[in-house]
Amino acid sequence: MEFDAVLIEPRRVQLEADGFWPGKTVEGCFDACLARSPDDLAVTSVSVTEGTRRDLTWAELDLAADRVAVGLRKLGVGRKDVVTCQLPNGWQFVALYLGCSRIGAVFNPVMHIFRERELSFMLAHGEAKVFVVPKLFNKFDHERMAEGLKPDLPHLEHIVVLGGGGSNSFEALLGNPDFDSERDSIGREACLGPNEVVELIYTSGTTGEPKGVMHTPNTILSNLVPLSERLRMGRADVLLMASPMAHQTGFAYGLILPVMLGARMVLMDKWDKGVAANLVEKEGVTWTMASTPFLIDLTNAVEEGGADSASLRIFLCAGTVIPGPVVERAQNVLGARVISAWGMTENGAVTTVRLEDPDDQSAISDGCPLPGVEIQIRDAEGKPVGADVEGDIFLRACSIFGGYLKRPHLNAMDEDHWFETGDRGRVDAKGYVRITGRSKDIIIRGAENIPVVEVEAELYKHPAVATVAVVGAPDERLGERACAFVIPKSGQSLGFEEMQEFLQDRGLTKLYWPERLELRDALPMTASGKIQKFALRGELRKEAGLE
Repeated sequence: MEFDAVLIEPRRVQLEADGFWPGKTVEGCFDACLARSPDDLAVTSVSVTEGTRRDLTWAELDLAADRVAVGLRKLGVGRKDVVTCQLPNGWQFVALYLGCSRIGAVFNPVMHIFRERELSFMLAHGEAKVFVVPKLFNKFDHERMAEGLKPDLPHLEHIVVLGGGGSNSFEALLGNPDFDSERDSIGREACLGPNEVVELIYTSGTTGEPKGVMHTPNTILSNLVPLSERLRMGRADVLLMASPMAHQTGFAYGLILPVMLGARMVLMDKWDKGVAANLVEKEGVTWTMASTPFLIDLTNAVEEGGADSASLRIFLCAGTVIPGPVVERAQNVLGARVISAWGMTENGAVTTVRLEDPDDQSAISDGCPLPGVEIQIRDAEGKPVGADVEGDIFLRACSIFGGYLKRPHLNAMDEDHWFETGDRGRVDAKGYVRITGRSKDIIIRGAENIPVVEVEAELYKHPAVATVAVVGAPDERLGERACAFVIPKSGQSLGFEEMQEFLQDRGLTKLYWPERLELRDALPMTASGKIQKFALRGELRKEAGLE
């Protein structure tokens, strides 16, 4: 298919001239790793679910990627075709991405928590030709779900199942040793160029439907290069990734970053704090990136179990504000620097604290811009404001995406290439950013976006619901949890379990379900009838002792 990445060309000449878009590709980075150290470990893939482990050298990963490339080509996948992947973290995820790259296919990772409602939209919108799923993960039958979706998706030609054991299995179709004789037919001539879309990843929005973010090698690598330089990363690092690789966090920093560096990646398919602490010790993990709940858990695991975390140099923490006591305790227990960061799927982590900053900087800010990044705070009239004044955050960065697939009207970039982030914050006199809230109506639960409009739309379909407002309730561990305020219809009521069962029957992802229900006779409203959600949030914050 053709990708309307309209935000690339207007910026290309300037960013190439400034050196932020060097024209490299991930394939080139991988080939350099392979030529330099083919027998070094590239991937340690740990399945917490199955209690197994698989190690691959760069040469072995190269073989696995070639098999995937041959297999995809046999399935009719060609240049710019979309391959959707719902696999958990693991070596197969990495091999699938590299295999797609070698034949010029566009990789579309989707979260394993998504179900029929989200996937039916994403697979249709992205015109996926192949859908790769696990047979079972977290006791859910992904194969059955995928087969149920297929009849309504005319572009979807193949479903490939990891661990299925049948004729449609990953092992037969994409990991077949019989394909080795055809490795020579996989060259690099089909690879997509530095300014072509190589990744399509969906982000939750406020319109009730996800938006397809398009990234190129230049937009991805122009974020990773300055970030790795600021954090002094190199080939000797060992990167642990437990955040889902279907997130931009997991994909960019757990897969692309180690390939770019030539560093080893250690992958976990499911979070387990005890396993993570053990991996840090046994594998000599030096760097990881995740949200605050992971940081709290790892700190607890090391403190409780006595694992040696001396190798861990950096915990890059993003997604929500990190409470000061959490930073202090983590740094004391782990012996690592906690580095706060802020970013979005559309641009990656564009601000971070520096290693030379004071230890408490991550508790009071979300970092300062990376090279190639500019931040501007604007007031309600769109005018830039001074230091320490809160407003809407606009961003101009080399790593900003190519646009939203088939929705250029939502790209939110002006003629001077300033991108409206939808977040609010302030910048101090030294250039350090503090995120203070969101103008978008989204709840962030442990770095996972919950699209409020989508959840409310489903609850309005319940026969007992007259009015509903979903807002974020403060949570010490996850940042926020969704709370549904409901005015029932006259003579009716709604129970918490009934609400959850209804959303399950509607096929809404479990992560999006409200974790609290408040029934009210009335909700605070404006004179025009709009619900004052800020008042509801204030009520929950006051209840939590935060106001």
